[in-house]
Amino acid sequence: MVKQKTLKSLTRAVGVGLHSGQRVELVLRPAPVGMGIVFRRVDLPVPVDIPVSAAAVTDTRLASTLSCGPVKVLTVEHLMSACCGLGIDNMLVDISAEEVPILDGSAASFVFLLQTAGIELQNAPRQFMRLHKSVEVREGSGPNEKWARLEPFDGFKLRFEIDFKHPAVDSTGQCVEFDLGTGSYAKDIARARTFGFTRDVEMMRANGLALGGGLDNAIVMDDYKVLNADGLRYDDEFVKHKILDAMGDLYLVGKPLLASYSAFRSGHALNNRLLRALLAQTDAWELVTFADEKLAPQERARLKWAW
Repeated sequence: MVKQKTLKSLTRAVGVGLHSGQRVELVLRPAPVGMGIVFRRVDLPVPVDIPVSAAAVTDTRLASTLSCGPVKVLTVEHLMSACCGLGIDNMLVDISAEEVPILDGSAASFVFLLQTAGIELQNAPRQFMRLHKSVEVREGSGPNEKWARLEPFDGFKLRFEIDFKHPAVDSTGQCVEFDLGTGSYAKDIARARTFGFTRDVEMMRANGLALGGGLDNAIVMDDYKVLNADGLRYDDEFVKHKILDAMGDLYLVGKPLLASYSAFRSGHALNNRLLRALLAQTDAWELVTFADEKLAPQERARLKWAW
Protein backbone atom coordinates (compact mmCIF):
# COMPACT_ATOMS: atom_id res chain seq x y z
CA MET A 1 0.00 0.00 0.00
CA VAL A 2 1.20 3.52 -0.79
CA LYS A 3 0.83 5.18 2.60
CA GLN A 4 0.24 8.72 3.81
CA LYS A 5 3.22 10.56 5.30
CA THR A 6 3.75 12.98 8.15
CA LEU A 7 6.72 14.14 10.23
CA LYS A 8 8.44 12.01 12.88
CA SER A 9 9.05 15.00 15.17
CA LEU A 10 8.56 18.73 15.24
CA THR A 11 11.02 21.23 13.78
CA ARG A 12 11.15 25.02 13.85
CA ALA A 13 12.56 28.07 12.08
CA VAL A 14 12.68 31.83 12.62
CA GLY A 15 12.81 34.40 9.84
CA VAL A 16 11.08 37.38 8.27
CA GLY A 17 8.18 37.62 5.86
CA LEU A 18 9.20 38.61 2.33
CA HIS A 19 6.30 41.02 1.88
CA SER A 20 5.39 41.97 5.47
CA GLY A 21 8.97 42.29 6.78
CA GLN A 22 7.69 40.90 10.12
CA ARG A 23 9.68 38.52 12.29
CA VAL A 24 7.94 35.16 12.36
CA GLU A 25 8.41 31.82 14.11
CA LEU A 26 7.39 28.64 12.34
CA VAL A 27 6.89 25.22 13.98
CA LEU A 28 6.19 22.19 11.78
CA ARG A 29 4.44 19.38 13.66
CA PRO A 30 3.31 15.81 12.91
CA ALA A 31 -0.40 15.47 12.16
CA PRO A 32 -2.83 12.53 12.19
CA VAL A 33 -4.01 10.56 9.17
CA GLY A 34 -6.35 12.46 6.89
CA MET A 35 -5.75 15.88 8.47
CA GLY A 36 -3.93 17.30 5.47
CA ILE A 37 -1.70 20.35 5.84
CA VAL A 38 -3.12 22.96 8.22
CA PHE A 39 -1.71 26.39 9.05
CA ARG A 40 -2.45 27.56 12.61
CA ARG A 41 -2.12 31.25 13.56
CA VAL A 42 -0.88 30.86 17.15
CA ASP A 43 -0.27 34.62 17.62
CA LEU A 44 -4.00 35.33 17.94
CA PRO A 45 -5.90 35.35 21.28
CA VAL A 46 -7.69 32.22 20.08
CA PRO A 47 -5.59 30.24 17.54
CA VAL A 48 -7.21 29.90 14.12
CA ASP A 49 -6.72 26.91 11.81
CA ILE A 50 -6.54 27.40 8.04
CA PRO A 51 -6.68 24.06 6.21
CA VAL A 52 -5.00 23.99 2.81
CA SER A 53 -7.40 24.03 -0.15
CA ALA A 54 -7.69 25.71 -3.54
CA ALA A 55 -10.82 27.51 -2.32
CA ALA A 56 -8.94 28.98 0.66
CA VAL A 57 -6.67 31.01 -1.66
CA THR A 58 -7.89 34.62 -1.45
CA ASP A 59 -4.97 36.70 -2.74
CA THR A 60 -2.38 35.93 -5.43
CA ARG A 61 -0.45 39.22 -5.65
CA LEU A 62 3.16 37.99 -5.93
CA ALA A 63 2.38 35.08 -3.57
CA SER A 64 -0.36 32.64 -2.58
CA THR A 65 -2.39 33.68 0.46
CA LEU A 66 -4.73 31.38 2.41
CA SER A 67 -7.61 32.72 4.49
CA CYS A 68 -10.20 31.61 6.98
CA GLY A 69 -12.55 34.55 7.39
CA PRO A 70 -10.43 37.62 8.15
CA VAL A 71 -7.40 35.54 9.25
CA LYS A 72 -4.66 35.08 6.64
CA VAL A 73 -1.38 33.31 6.01
CA LEU A 74 0.69 34.76 3.18
CA THR A 75 3.40 33.29 0.95
CA VAL A 76 2.71 29.61 1.56
CA GLU A 77 3.96 28.38 -1.83
CA HIS A 78 7.63 27.62 -1.00
CA LEU A 79 6.76 25.49 2.04
CA MET A 80 3.97 23.80 0.07
CA SER A 81 6.42 23.12 -2.76
CA ALA A 82 8.79 21.35 -0.35
CA CYS A 83 5.87 19.28 0.97
CA CYS A 84 4.96 18.33 -2.58
CA GLY A 85 8.54 17.44 -3.46
CA LEU A 86 8.97 15.22 -0.38
CA GLY A 87 5.45 13.81 -0.35
CA ILE A 88 4.17 15.18 2.99
CA ASP A 89 0.41 14.59 3.35
CA ASN A 90 -0.35 15.58 6.94
CA MET A 91 1.31 18.40 8.88
CA LEU A 92 0.38 21.15 11.32
CA VAL A 93 2.14 24.47 10.74
CA ASP A 94 2.17 26.78 13.78
CA ILE A 95 2.93 30.33 12.67
CA SER A 96 3.39 33.40 14.88
CA ALA A 97 2.56 36.07 12.27
CA GLU A 98 0.61 36.34 9.03
CA GLU A 99 3.38 35.37 6.61
CA VAL A 100 5.54 32.26 6.20
CA PRO A 101 9.23 33.26 6.58
CA ILE A 102 11.06 33.63 3.28
CA LEU A 103 14.34 32.22 4.68
CA ASP A 104 16.77 32.16 1.71
CA GLY A 105 14.07 32.75 -0.92
CA SER A 106 13.92 29.14 -2.11
CA ALA A 107 12.44 25.88 -0.80
CA ALA A 108 15.81 24.38 0.19
CA SER A 109 15.56 25.46 3.83
CA PHE A 110 12.11 23.91 4.11
CA VAL A 111 13.41 20.68 2.58
CA PHE A 112 16.17 20.68 5.21
CA LEU A 113 13.66 21.30 8.03
CA LEU A 114 11.35 18.52 6.87
CA GLN A 115 14.19 16.03 6.52
CA THR A 116 15.61 17.03 9.91
CA ALA A 117 12.23 16.25 11.49
CA GLY A 118 12.13 12.95 9.62
CA ILE A 119 9.35 11.56 7.44
CA GLU A 120 7.08 8.87 8.84
CA LEU A 121 4.75 6.49 7.00
CA GLN A 122 1.20 6.32 8.37
CA ASN A 123 -1.09 3.31 8.30
CA ALA A 124 -3.59 4.69 5.80
CA PRO A 125 -3.65 4.81 1.99
CA ARG A 126 -2.45 7.94 0.23
CA GLN A 127 -5.09 9.47 -2.04
CA PHE A 128 -4.15 10.89 -5.45
CA MET A 129 -6.10 13.03 -7.88
CA ARG A 130 -5.87 11.23 -11.22
CA LEU A 131 -6.83 13.27 -14.29
CA HIS A 132 -9.03 11.78 -16.99
CA LYS A 133 -9.03 14.75 -19.37
CA SER A 134 -7.19 18.01 -19.94
CA VAL A 135 -8.07 21.25 -18.19
CA GLU A 136 -6.70 24.62 -19.35
CA VAL A 137 -6.99 28.29 -18.43
CA ARG A 138 -5.83 31.25 -20.52
CA GLU A 139 -5.44 34.98 -20.09
CA GLY A 140 -4.62 37.79 -22.52
CA SER A 141 -3.47 37.49 -26.12
CA GLY A 142 -0.46 38.25 -28.27
CA PRO A 143 2.47 39.55 -26.18
CA ASN A 144 0.27 39.42 -23.05
CA GLU A 145 -0.77 35.80 -23.47
CA LYS A 146 -0.51 33.47 -20.47
CA TRP A 147 -1.79 29.94 -20.03
CA ALA A 148 -1.60 26.89 -17.80
CA ARG A 149 -2.75 23.33 -18.48
CA LEU A 150 -3.14 19.99 -16.69
CA GLU A 151 -3.25 16.77 -18.71
CA PRO A 152 -3.56 13.07 -17.80
CA PHE A 153 -0.21 11.48 -16.92
CA ASP A 154 0.86 8.46 -14.88
CA GLY A 155 3.03 10.43 -12.49
CA PHE A 156 3.72 14.11 -11.96
CA LYS A 157 5.76 16.30 -14.28
CA LEU A 158 5.90 20.01 -15.00
CA ARG A 159 7.01 22.09 -17.97
CA PHE A 160 7.30 25.87 -17.69
CA GLU A 161 8.35 28.57 -20.15
CA ILE A 162 9.09 32.19 -19.21
CA ASP A 163 9.41 35.40 -21.26
CA PHE A 164 10.56 38.41 -19.24
CA LYS A 165 12.41 40.35 -21.96
CA HIS A 166 15.21 41.27 -19.55
CA PRO A 167 18.92 40.86 -20.45
CA ALA A 168 19.84 38.94 -17.28
CA VAL A 169 16.86 36.58 -17.58
CA ASP A 170 17.05 36.16 -21.35
CA SER A 171 20.67 34.99 -21.12
CA THR A 172 19.56 31.97 -19.03
CA GLY A 173 17.36 28.98 -19.81
CA GLN A 174 13.80 29.98 -20.65
CA CYS A 175 12.11 26.57 -20.51
CA VAL A 176 12.44 23.66 -18.07
CA GLU A 177 10.71 20.31 -17.76
CA PHE A 178 10.91 18.43 -14.47
CA ASP A 179 9.62 14.93 -13.77
CA LEU A 180 9.27 14.10 -10.08
CA GLY A 181 9.71 10.42 -10.90
CA THR A 182 13.11 10.71 -12.57
CA GLY A 183 14.56 13.93 -11.16
CA SER A 184 15.64 15.04 -7.69
CA TYR A 185 13.39 17.82 -6.43
CA ALA A 186 15.79 18.95 -3.71
CA LYS A 187 18.83 19.06 -6.00
CA ASP A 188 17.22 20.16 -9.25
CA ILE A 189 14.45 22.56 -8.17
CA ALA A 190 14.35 23.41 -4.45
CA ARG A 191 17.39 25.73 -4.40
CA ALA A 192 15.95 28.14 -7.01
CA ARG A 193 15.28 31.51 -5.39
CA THR A 194 12.52 34.03 -5.92
CA PHE A 195 13.55 37.07 -7.97
CA GLY A 196 12.66 40.70 -8.52
CA PHE A 197 13.68 43.91 -10.24
CA THR A 198 14.90 47.10 -8.56
CA ARG A 199 12.58 49.15 -10.82
CA ASP A 200 9.58 47.46 -9.18
CA VAL A 201 10.69 47.76 -5.56
CA GLU A 202 9.36 51.28 -4.92
CA MET A 203 5.95 50.42 -6.37
CA MET A 204 5.73 47.14 -4.43
CA ARG A 205 6.70 48.72 -1.12
CA ALA A 206 4.15 51.49 -1.65
CA ASN A 207 1.59 48.68 -1.83
CA GLY A 208 2.88 46.96 1.31
CA LEU A 209 4.83 44.26 -0.56
CA ALA A 210 8.49 43.17 -0.57
CA LEU A 211 9.15 44.92 2.77
CA GLY A 212 11.42 42.05 3.88
CA GLY A 213 13.11 41.39 0.56
CA GLY A 214 16.84 41.78 -0.12
CA LEU A 215 19.93 40.22 -1.62
CA ASP A 216 20.02 37.55 1.10
CA ASN A 217 16.62 36.11 0.19
CA ALA A 218 16.04 36.91 -3.48
CA ILE A 219 17.76 37.33 -6.83
CA VAL A 220 17.70 41.07 -7.44
CA MET A 221 18.26 42.66 -10.86
CA ASP A 222 18.63 46.19 -12.15
CA ASP A 223 17.84 46.95 -15.80
CA TYR A 224 20.81 44.95 -17.05
CA LYS A 225 22.27 42.42 -14.62
CA VAL A 226 21.98 40.29 -11.50
CA LEU A 227 23.15 42.27 -8.45
CA ASN A 228 23.80 39.29 -6.12
CA ALA A 229 27.55 38.92 -5.62
CA ASP A 230 27.36 35.11 -5.74
CA GLY A 231 25.40 35.05 -9.02
CA LEU A 232 22.94 32.28 -9.85
CA ARG A 233 22.65 28.81 -8.30
CA TYR A 234 21.46 27.24 -11.58
CA ASP A 235 22.01 28.34 -15.17
CA ASP A 236 18.22 28.42 -15.46
CA GLU A 237 17.35 29.49 -11.90
CA PHE A 238 14.58 31.90 -12.95
CA VAL A 239 12.43 29.36 -14.74
CA LYS A 240 13.23 26.69 -12.14
CA HIS A 241 11.80 28.98 -9.48
CA LYS A 242 8.61 29.18 -11.52
CA ILE A 243 8.49 25.36 -11.45
CA LEU A 244 9.05 25.50 -7.66
CA ASP A 245 6.19 27.98 -7.25
CA ALA A 246 3.89 25.96 -9.48
CA MET A 247 4.49 22.81 -7.44
CA GLY A 248 3.53 24.70 -4.27
CA ASP A 249 0.49 26.33 -5.85
CA LEU A 250 -0.79 23.04 -7.27
CA TYR A 251 -0.30 21.19 -3.96
CA LEU A 252 -2.87 23.56 -2.47
CA VAL A 253 -5.51 21.32 -4.06
CA GLY A 254 -4.91 19.13 -1.00
CA LYS A 255 -3.89 15.90 -2.77
CA PRO A 256 -0.92 14.87 -4.92
CA LEU A 257 -1.76 15.10 -8.61
CA LEU A 258 -1.27 12.38 -11.20
CA ALA A 259 -0.98 14.81 -14.07
CA SER A 260 1.28 16.69 -16.44
CA TYR A 261 1.37 20.46 -15.91
CA SER A 262 2.55 22.85 -18.59
CA ALA A 263 2.50 26.63 -18.57
CA PHE A 264 3.59 29.76 -20.38
CA ARG A 265 4.12 32.91 -18.28
CA SER A 266 1.75 31.61 -15.61
CA GLY A 267 1.79 32.73 -11.99
CA HIS A 268 0.00 32.25 -8.68
CA ALA A 269 -3.31 33.66 -9.92
CA LEU A 270 -3.50 31.53 -13.05
CA ASN A 271 -2.34 28.43 -11.17
CA ASN A 272 -5.19 28.85 -8.70
CA ARG A 273 -7.66 29.43 -11.52
CA LEU A 274 -6.44 26.16 -13.04
CA LEU A 275 -7.12 24.26 -9.80
CA ARG A 276 -10.59 25.77 -9.48
CA ALA A 277 -11.36 24.87 -13.10
CA LEU A 278 -10.20 21.31 -12.41
CA LEU A 279 -12.33 20.94 -9.29
CA ALA A 280 -15.36 22.34 -11.13
CA GLN A 281 -15.12 19.60 -13.77
CA THR A 282 -15.88 16.61 -11.59
CA ASP A 283 -15.70 14.25 -14.57
CA ALA A 284 -12.10 15.33 -15.27
CA TRP A 285 -10.60 13.57 -12.25
CA GLU A 286 -11.05 10.93 -9.59
CA LEU A 287 -9.46 10.08 -6.25
CA VAL A 288 -7.45 6.85 -6.33
CA THR A 289 -5.31 4.82 -3.95
CA PHE A 290 -2.75 2.08 -4.58
CA ALA A 291 -2.98 -1.14 -2.57
CA ASP A 292 0.13 -2.43 -4.36
CA GLU A 293 3.15 -0.11 -4.50
CA LYS A 294 4.25 -1.83 -7.70
CA LEU A 295 1.19 -0.43 -9.45
CA ALA A 296 1.84 3.14 -8.27
CA PRO A 297 3.85 5.75 -10.16
CA GLN A 298 7.44 5.29 -9.07
CA GLU A 299 7.97 8.64 -7.40
CA ARG A 300 4.86 8.23 -5.24
CA ALA A 301 5.80 4.80 -3.88
CA ARG A 302 8.90 5.68 -1.89
CA LEU A 303 10.57 8.42 0.13
CA LYS A 304 13.20 10.34 -1.80
CA TRP A 305 16.09 11.88 0.11
CA ALA A 306 17.99 14.85 -1.25
CA TRP A 307 21.37 14.32 0.42
